[in-house]
Formats: sequence, C-alpha cells, structure tokens
Amino acid sequence: MTMTAEVQIPPEQVVPGVHPRWERPGLLALLAGTAALYLWGLGSGGWANSYYAAAAQAGTQDWKAWLFGSFDAGNAITVDKPPAALWAMALSGRVFGFNEFTMLLPQALMGVAAVAVLFGTVRRTSGPAAGLIAGAVLALTPVAALMFRYNNPDALLVLLLVVAAYCMVRATQQGSMRWVALSGGAVGFAFLTKMLQAFLVVPALSLVFLVAAPMGFWKRVGALLVALVSAVVSAGWYIALVSLWPTDARPYIAGSSDNSLLQLAFGYNGVDRIVGRGQPGGGAGPGGPGGGGANLFFGGDPGVGRLFGASMGAEASWLLPAALLGLVAVLWLTRRAARTDMVRAATLMWGTWLLVTGAVFSFMDGTIHPYYTVALAPAIAALVGISSVELWHRRHHPAARAVLALSLVGTGGWAFVLLGRNPDWWPVLRWSVLIASVVVAAVLAFGVQRLGRSAEAVLVAAALLAGGAGSAGWALATVADGNSGGPMAVSGPATQQHEFGPGGHTGRPGGPGTRVDDTALAELVTGLDNRWAAATVGSMMAGDLELKSGASIMSIGGFAGGDNSPTLQQFQDYVAAGDVRYFIAGERFGPGGHRDGSGTQITEWVQQHFATLDVGGTTVYDLSRPLR
Repeated sequence: MTMTAEVQIPPEQVVPGVHPRWERPGLLALLAGTAALYLWGLGSGGWANSYYAAAAQAGTQDWKAWLFGSFDAGNAITVDKPPAALWAMALSGRVFGFNEFTMLLPQALMGVAAVAVLFGTVRRTSGPAAGLIAGAVLALTPVAALMFRYNNPDALLVLLLVVAAYCMVRATQQGSMRWVALSGGAVGFAFLTKMLQAFLVVPALSLVFLVAAPMGFWKRVGALLVALVSAVVSAGWYIALVSLWPTDARPYIAGSSDNSLLQLAFGYNGVDRIVGRGQPGGGAGPGGPGGGGANLFFGGDPGVGRLFGASMGAEASWLLPAALLGLVAVLWLTRRAARTDMVRAATLMWGTWLLVTGAVFSFMDGTIHPYYTVALAPAIAALVGISSVELWHRRHHPAARAVLALSLVGTGGWAFVLLGRNPDWWPVLRWSVLIASVVVAAVLAFGVQRLGRSAEAVLVAAALLAGGAGSAGWALATVADGNSGGPMAVSGPATQQHEFGPGGHTGRPGGPGTRVDDTALAELVTGLDNRWAAATVGSMMAGDLELKSGASIMSIGGFAGGDNSPTLQQFQDYVAAGDVRYFIAGERFGPGGHRDGSGTQITEWVQQHFATLDVGGTTVYDLSRPLR
C-alpha cells in the first residue's frame, strides 16, 4: 500500500462517542499531573509581577478598580492591559482572601483547562493518542510552566485562544454557525486580555473554516462574518463602557495618549509594539536592537533566529523543529485528501497559528519579552501530537520512518544545544537526551518493522521520553526553583533566572531587579484614610508598597512613569483636597522608564512647596505640611 492510499483511507478513523479503554485514565493522569505541576509551591516565589499583583489587590478593595483594572484602589490610573485576567485574580482574592497563592490559583487552573481543551481539540481530528501527546507537550513546555504560575495576562490569553481553536474545529466539522460564533466570541474576549495579540490566530481560524467546512463557499464566507460580529460584540461591550463612562469618574487608561482604550490597543499595545515606536527595548529604546546591546530582556535582535536565540530559545523552541517538520510531512501526506479532511484542516490551522505568530514575534521591533512565546506552545504541541500519530500509523513505509527518526534526532540535538547554554545545570541530562534520541531514532528507522506489539509499545515510550526529556526537565526546574518575580519572567533553573531575569546582567541599574527596604515606608502609609496614602513616579516602588501595606498608592505616569496622568493641575487639586498624604521621592521609574510624562513637573512642584521626612533612608514629602 502506498503512502497516498493510506492518506485516502486513514488507518485509524476518529469515531465520535468511541473511546479506547486507556483514553479516560490517560486523560485523568495528564490533568492530575498538570495540576500537581502547576499548583506545587504556588506563590512561594512571592507576588510574581508586582505591577499586576497590586492591581489585583486593588480589585479586591474597590469594585470600580476591579471593573477598570485600576493599579490602585483610589482609581488614579489603570494597568497597561485590559482587565480580564485581573478580574479572575481579584475575584479569587475576594472569595478566598488575597495572598500570593489565591492570586495565582486562577492562573494555574487556566493552565490545566488549556491542556484539557487542547486534548479535546486534537482528539477530534487525530484521535486520543495525538490529544494526549499534545496535552503533555503543552503542559511540559517551560514557558507554559512559567506563565501558568504567574500573574501576567498570558495565561488567560492562551486558554481563550485554545478555546477559540476548539470551537472552530467543531464548526468546521459540522458546518455550524453556533460554533463559529463561539469561536469569534472567545477571540473577542481574548482581546480584553491582551488586545491585538489575540488577533494573531485569526488567519489560522479563518483559513481552516474557509478551506474545509462542509458548505458552499459563500456560506463559509458568511459564517466567518458571523464570527467577526461575535468577536466585535464580545470585546465591544467593554470598549463602549469605557468610552461612555465619564473620564473624570474612572481611572486614566495607562499607556494611551488620549485616555482611550482603542488608542491603547492600536498604539502602545498595537502598532508601536511592531515597529518599536516609543517602546522600551524597541529599535530606539534602551537595550533595544538599535542600542547595540544584547537585548536579551526584549527577545534578542529581530530576525529568523530570534525564537531559537539565547533569550527565547529555552522558553518554547524545544520541539519547534519537530513541529515544523511534522507540519510539512502531514501536509504532504494529505495533499490528495478530500477538501473536508479534518487531519489536513487541523494541520493547516495549527501550522498557520505557528507561522503567523512566530513570524510576528521574530520580526517585531518593539517591546517583546521571552515569555510571549507561550502563545506558540499550543500550536507546537498540537503539531507534534498530530504528526507523530499520523507518521506512526504509516511506520511500515520507509519514508514515514525516516521522518520520525529525523524528527527525534533533531529534537534531541536541539535539546543538547539548549541545555549546553547552561552547562553547569544537570549535565547528565544533556548527554542522556542526545544519546537516547539517536539510539531510539535508529531503531525507528531500521528496526521497527520487525518488532512485535509489546516491543513497539516500549519503543513508543522510549521515543516520547527521549523527545520530551529536555523540555520536561527545564519545566520541572522552573517549578522547583520558582521565579524571582518582576515583569521580566524567564523559565529554567535558578541560575538561568539570575542570568537573564530581574537583577541579572541583562537588567538595567535601578530597574526591575532593584528593590528597596520599604518596611519603614509601609509603616508610614498603613492605616491612612486618604484616597491615596502616597504617590510616587512609576510603578515599581508603588506596587511593592501597595502589596506590603494594603494602602492605595498613586503611580504617577503609570508603569514606566511616561503617561501624562495625573497632570500637574490635577495633582495640585488632589493635594488641596487632602486626597494624597505623602509623596515619595526618587527616580524609580518602571522598566525602560522615562520622564516624558508629568512626573518631572510634579516632582519639582512638590520639592518646592512641601516639607521633607527621612523614612528608612528614603526622602518623603508630607503633603499636609507646606513650606512657610
């Protein structure tokens, strides 16, 4: 039988409602293992990103702060992302009491849910074995183990995008308008999580339905218009709410130039991220490509090799070569399949997801961090699961065996390179992965056709272990060693985090790795009944102080101190009304901080008009004591 014939009559059809005896125990083991991994020691690394932690805490103290994603309970300014991820963390804090564990609990559960939904999505097209492989690869991707235990919005983003893919697969199988609309709704809500990044999967979702849905062409086009309307409604209600709410009765939209959510979406969180305009770490920013630095905090220099480079390589690229090879192989195998063939359709969807998102991440010149690659993890995992099973079904054909062997050797070799970048960490794993992958690949290529069923099962287990050990080891190290916190999270063992994470050699002096002993400051502001117990420029000190004291601290200028909010006149009015008690001095701007906002004017005015205190070595101005 030729490979082409096998494509036309697949060796294993996915029959709805039919489940092998091992499927349910396998799924339960996968989800239980994922939950154990993501919940183990959750919160032991502290508040993770104090910027989002402070906003989540504010949401537990004030419902308006919860609704708008305000950085502070006094509602001066929001964080620089929409609030959907904060809603979950703040609600968890309201129900269970706010601490590090309860804040991160929704993130970990989102990770388990993402693995479950990915399993279900891949199973519908390629069977339970492919689904289990895909789920395990996602769970053990280092950047996934990092971000599903972290408080950045990426956890909810990934879950919603995988849900959108599941809905679109069902829509494509059934020609269902309802599932198309649900897919669009998931993408729209993902916009309320991380704005335009949610739309990077739209080409993939549209392509699979347009190519493979069992209906006429114009009906397919019409159905995609329904998805568009659903996405607009899902995101638009909140955009309308923010736009119609009086600006003087809500917090300023951080990161925007005109206090607008749409401007934030298409400016700071949109085009500016692509071209690097006004972005820290971008082409003209400090440490960016134009600055001549290593730019490791911001993903490395743009180009084809960025995803494999020193900054991003260890996050999600462990199985990226295998996924790309599998994408090509399955598309070739299914080249003569019917238009509605779901194996090819799913491969097109996940492949387009991977290529489009990967290309944007590779070449964007604005702010990008290594952990963004978590958005690639579902596509990589799905392609590995689908291609592994499809090729294994054709293992009696020499070409299929050769591709499987090449994929395994490539994965082992690339893991050897990645582990070699940190040679002092468990060197035995590096060599074990390389040797095992070569040996198992040799058996796959030259001996599998002579093996019995039991020996084949052993070979499959050995191949999965050899192919996944590098990524799994790095993910386990991420969980075991925790993360030092800050906005620049990286995966891997503690030595890797110290090198590339907050306070490492890629950090900025006085930047995100810098922390002051703010115990005395916390004692000063605790218990004050002012709308804001204190104000300071930028978010770094403000976030830490909010979390330590529970007080509302105004972050002048937002995250990096560059927003023109509040204006000098607004701040003077707040002081005159007694809304702000203290001003904490110091150039503690956020990462990539700058002085383009109102912070410099406010600082100069305060210095000229108010008495100073020395609080634990920090200069503090008492705004209730003007100079005479």
